[in-house]
Amino acid sequence: MQKTIFITGASAGLGKATARLFQSKGWKVIATMRNPEKETELTKLDNVSVLPLDITDVAQISSTVDKALALGDVDVVFNNAGYALSGALEALSDDKIVRQIDTNLLGAIRVTQAFIPYFRQRKAGLFITTTSIGCIYTFPLSSLYHATKWALEGWSESMSFELAAFNIGIKTIAPGGIITDFMDRSLDANSLPEYQELENKVANGMSAGLKTASTADQIAEVVYEAATDEKDQVRYVAGEDAKALYARRLEIGNEASRKEIGNMFLA
Repeated sequence: MQKTIFITGASAGLGKATARLFQSKGWKVIATMRNPEKETELTKLDNVSVLPLDITDVAQISSTVDKALALGDVDVVFNNAGYALSGALEALSDDKIVRQIDTNLLGAIRVTQAFIPYFRQRKAGLFITTTSIGCIYTFPLSSLYHATKWALEGWSESMSFELAAFNIGIKTIAPGGIITDFMDRSLDANSLPEYQELENKVANGMSAGLKTASTADQIAEVVYEAATDEKDQVRYVAGEDAKALYARRLEIGNEASRKEIGNMFLA
């Protein structure tokens, strides 16, 4: 039986790569994005439907989920939409703080909430959410981004218990660096003169990190694995860089790991 995946943030990067991969594997794909009228690639693929969705718009979440379910059964929901807010906390306006939480955290929660009654009635379904290696490690000048990603991991683990009673799964994909235009397209950078030296060090570290980053297609393969392996497993660390960082933290412990990161940027 042909299965269907519903994807948020499918206009570029990991979302689009995941849509292409699942379509190539014979799945039906419902690819959602804020501006579907601009999409020229996914609309040409068989078994792909493109729908509008701004995950900060509660009314649109409801209407788009209804449209998706009108197309047929949905088996997997991939909460992928998000962006990175960077900069020292004192450089961030309240509007930017709220937007980061509304998009990265509340967007995934609201989309999930909208699908739960349908999955519960079916007694089947799977939610997958993109988090980040930034849910395990933290780096300077990204506190709000880390806050949302750590929150998604805790939320997902807690949800795994209440959904299990209805045979509904929930998983996270925690990638490291991904070679996309994310830094140009989905980064809201904020600067203050007082933090310029630290900002320069972080920027250099991010540039160096791209040398070991994965492609979006490689991370999409992990999404497919999570969607099809039927494992009772919440977190999937994705990408060789992320796996190495995760292994290092497990090896030396949380506090030693924090100090190691601090020495990289503050020494």
